[in-house]
Amino acid sequence: MMIKRAVKDVLAQLDYWLYRTGIRKCNIQTYSIDETIDTLISSEKSMIRFGDGEITMIRGRSLKLQQISPEIAEGLKRILGYPYEDIMITIPEIFGDLRIYRKESRQFWKDHLLFSRRVYEKYCNPEKKYYNTSVSRFYYALSDEEKKNCDRWVRKIREIWKDRDIVIVEGERTHNGVGNDLFDTAGSIERIIGPASDAYVKRNEILECCKKHTKDKLFLVSLGVTAKFLVEDLYKAGYRALDIGNLDMEYEWYLHKAAGKEPVKKHSVVGKEANEQAGFQQYLQEITAVVK
Repeated sequence: MMIKRAVKDVLAQLDYWLYRTGIRKCNIQTYSIDETIDTLISSEKSMIRFGDGEITMIRGRSLKLQQISPEIAEGLKRILGYPYEDIMITIPEIFGDLRIYRKESRQFWKDHLLFSRRVYEKYCNPEKKYYNTSVSRFYYALSDEEKKNCDRWVRKIREIWKDRDIVIVEGERTHNGVGNDLFDTAGSIERIIGPASDAYVKRNEILECCKKHTKDKLFLVSLGVTAKFLVEDLYKAGYRALDIGNLDMEYEWYLHKAAGKEPVKKHSVVGKEANEQAGFQQYLQEITAVVK
């Protein structure tokens, strides 16, 4: 196993070197984190984010919390092609200098590109510049030098929903903003709770719950791979929706200046009784619908 890993790392380093030296060409471009946040603040565009998990599913593999299906894989390929002008599509900023990431993350992305670069090259739209997935992954993976920007990014991110009435669509374990001030700038918060895993089969049911809300509300969706399709559905129905991924978890790590991927205690709280015991009464009051 160690030999196999060593060989993979060498091949990944060689692949990275070939592209960094220009021997091989890659024309995929991404905006910076600041440019991505600024567009979210200044426009009414929706957003769908792609990370390594979504690319893994395009390659035909399941994730821990979502089983693959041909429908999901084909849908992700289509969305990655940037089909709507007013839905920002984000991808990882990994096609240039990886020194913006911490050492472990640099190797992770090199390995990822070794196996997945062709997915990006095949399905990304060559006429589009993509936005930056690190808008919701702004702390852990980045180098210490890049982390100096975190305070500024956080202030700006909280401007996106300032004075807006928001609806958070999330899994039952997620608890976005519970126990921290991430959404304190919002005008009001309501929640729709979906399944913690394999939420895609409940996509239409969750959508119907969302459509009971007025179109002036901003939807923040944190529901794994299902979020990609739900944002698209909401956009087509006339809503603004943002796929925020694991933003809250990243924010928790930022607040605690975590050195690693620390567990977040609230993620183990499930059910009304457990939430009451944890003191999450406000969270329970914000829930308008539960889809199981």
